[in-house]
Amino acid sequence: MPDEAVLAVDSTVDLEVGLGVSQAPLAIYMANRPVNDHYPTLNHLQPLAPGELSHIVANNTNHWRKVFNVYAKVLWQLKWHQKWPCGHYLKGHPLYYELNSGRTPTTQSSAQSWQEYRDTQLLQAHSHEALLFSAPHFGPAFQSQPHIKIIAGKTYAAALKLPPLTWVDAYFAVNQEAHLVVSPYLDYRQLSNERIETLAAIIEGFKY
Repeated sequence: MPDEAVLAVDSTVDLEVGLGVSQAPLAIYMANRPVNDHYPTLNHLQPLAPGELSHIVANNTNHWRKVFNVYAKVLWQLKWHQKWPCGHYLKGHPLYYELNSGRTPTTQSSAQSWQEYRDTQLLQAHSHEALLFSAPHFGPAFQSQPHIKIIAGKTYAAALKLPPLTWVDAYFAVNQEAHLVVSPYLDYRQLSNERIETLAAIIEGFKY
């Protein structure tokens, strides 16, 4: 894992900490965070402001460029900008009903590429995803937790209290009931384009 500020895993903390929106339908969990500004001591969930992603990339190692690029590629493979809020596999999420019960839905993205999605929407206040530095929780008491949970990296997953996993292959493990995937880390070689396709297929195969 890259040499970044690493979080100690504290399974007693219920608060979501990271970047993105609350009650996101999908979140990626990772053990490290940016080392600049307030990020090492961030203790809550906050959306990225316009231009903040570029600021993080400029003030950290190239690792963070890879993290954001791979995250955007994953969402693009899922056609996230088209499926939300009308995605067939998101209908089980409580926000789906809230956004589709007479209220005006969030404006859909007009991005034409994963790069544009990354720069104009990824983890911002009008997005539908999160990058969490806090540990995931499971069970009826945590219904507000992200519906789809992706753990970035086997090493981090091994440090967490997760429900039973089934290994799909050498790179991915799943728990269908929890809508949980253990995935390679967000890096070009570890989570290559081919493996991104596999990850998207796993997510789209979850039963709701």
